[in-house]
Amino acid sequence: MAYIGKEPIVGNFQKCDAITVVNGQAAYTLQVSSVNVSPESANHMLVSLNGILQAPTTSFTVSGSTLTFASNLATGDVIDFVMLLGNVLDLGVPSDDTVGAAQIKDDLISGTTALASEPADTDEFLVSDAGTLKRIDYSLIKGGGITEADQWRITSSANYTGVGNDLTVNWERNDTNFDKIGTGMSESSGIFTFPSTGIYYITYRCQIYMTNENQFAGIMAHVSTDSGSNFTERAAAYGGWGTSGKYTSAEGDLMLDVTNASTFRMKFRTHNQSGQQAQYIGDGNGQSTGFTFIKLGDT
Repeated sequence: MAYIGKEPIVGNFQKCDAITVVNGQAAYTLQVSSVNVSPESANHMLVSLNGILQAPTTSFTVSGSTLTFASNLATGDVIDFVMLLGNVLDLGVPSDDTVGAAQIKDDLISGTTALASEPADTDEFLVSDAGTLKRIDYSLIKGGGITEADQWRITSSANYTGVGNDLTVNWERNDTNFDKIGTGMSESSGIFTFPSTGIYYITYRCQIYMTNENQFAGIMAHVSTDSGSNFTERAAAYGGWGTSGKYTSAEGDLMLDVTNASTFRMKFRTHNQSGQQAQYIGDGNGQSTGFTFIKLGDT
């Protein structure tokens, strides 16, 4: 706080330099290490003269750095010591390594109470930021664990012919012994939207019934970064069979850095041998043709 005049010396115990008595003199300058000092008042001092403690205000007074005895001293008198007590009404600054847990209030940081569960997002930690002690919310430093995971699938089988057929219908989130983590993906007519920015690991698979011999078929992952105006193939997986009437499967994966959740989109397309038809198997109870999205971390 601010003071008018001299700021009080708080709890600062000082012994003044030795004072030599001058015959016939009552006033003497108080110094500590050869520097003038000014006590709070006569009541904040201990003064010993000729082995006897002097009574403040009656035996001596003080003004600034000048100590004045009630009468002139004479040759042979000895000022044994002068102690300055500082402002003894305040505790002042404790000495180093003198404060223990018992002196700290329970609602302050003391380390005497254990936290038995994960901190709340608004709980705070103390960190040293380039030497300056600052507080930080737990939400800003917590990490570890998967925050987003989701799984989708096609519920009904459908035949597709040729190259580049988007899978637009019969989508559902896995509802068989499954629950998403986090917000999950959003889907509209086969176009998937990401819940947040981040690094995503995406796996996909399809089960295919080959209607013709010597045929290949597969599935491609396409990504848009401009809200669906343009899509680019980012991964593909194929299967094949030498004779007709057989099943095959194709599986693939990719890692995708979604830097803007509002503009990134994803879809999946079939890819059959030119002019050939294949049946992509759907199942409402299992992952025959479907996709898994897992957020690994921040972008």
